[in-house]
Amino acid sequence: MIALAVQDQSQVSETRRRATEMAGRQGFDATDSGRVALVATELATNVLKHGSGGEVLVSAYGEGPDSGIELIALDKGPGMANVTASFADGYSTAGTPGKGLGAVVRQSHFVDIASWPGKGTAILARLKQGHPPEGFSDASQIGAVSVPKLGEDVCGDSWSVSVGPQGTTLLVADGLGHGPEAAEAAVEAVRLFHRFNGHRAPVLLDYIHGGLRATRGAAVSVARFQPGSGKMIYSGVGNVAGVIAANGELRRMVSMPGTAGHNARKIQAFEYPFTTGLVIMHSDGIASSWTLDRYPNLVARHPTLIAAVLYRDLTRHRDDATVLVAKW
Repeated sequence: MIALAVQDQSQVSETRRRATEMAGRQGFDATDSGRVALVATELATNVLKHGSGGEVLVSAYGEGPDSGIELIALDKGPGMANVTASFADGYSTAGTPGKGLGAVVRQSHFVDIASWPGKGTAILARLKQGHPPEGFSDASQIGAVSVPKLGEDVCGDSWSVSVGPQGTTLLVADGLGHGPEAAEAAVEAVRLFHRFNGHRAPVLLDYIHGGLRATRGAAVSVARFQPGSGKMIYSGVGNVAGVIAANGELRRMVSMPGTAGHNARKIQAFEYPFTTGLVIMHSDGIASSWTLDRYPNLVARHPTLIAAVLYRDLTRHRDDATVLVAKW
């Protein structure tokens, strides 16, 4: 995922260029790449005009027929008093023709928005190959934002998900430090995660720990949920945070001290009551003292948009930052 600052008009065109390049790498033809370019331009323009600047995140998502390009526009401006009205053509608060968000909706397969007066706006647009059909929706239960430290070309964090007979298992790995060597450790953690995922959570984490010995190491956490079990199983080493958000409350899960690959002296799993709600995992590039109380109805939004809002407001800017959100 690339993060593109939008503070002046020249960065609008740069956002369009980078988004179009990514679409081309994903196999989008000229027509579909043109739709990506239009959406990128409108989102970046809105960030500049209505949010007094911000950033646009661009990445590929999914696999096979469920894959595409996603763009996330983030600002900390005045926010929207009427989100529904803002999608209608002709509606504007900045003296413009008011075509922007309507065009974004028409050209995208899925759009979701979170905005609060005085707390800024976050918009997620997902585009796939082919023109979007009427009534298309996105029922994704899992979404993430993963952004490298400013000035780095690669992210030293990684995340992954596996769905199998044992349930849905989530992983976040934060390679020690940042840059290529941190990224190598994080990517290796993902490879090991999928290789040994049939094991119980603490055994899986122990295998990851052993497999990372040749790397600089990483903080790693895994969370596993099987619907109907009534419990979330969590096992972590290091400072990757895991939080359950359910029934209006947050419960922070326990990770053991250490670094996977080096000094994980004790690996164990903890069980937490869970049936429905959110599971949020994040690297230490995200501040840990947060609450969802300041974001009314955020839990109803797309998981990727939830992750993006937390990234926008909680990133420390001195490290890679990853937020993974799963919703049941």
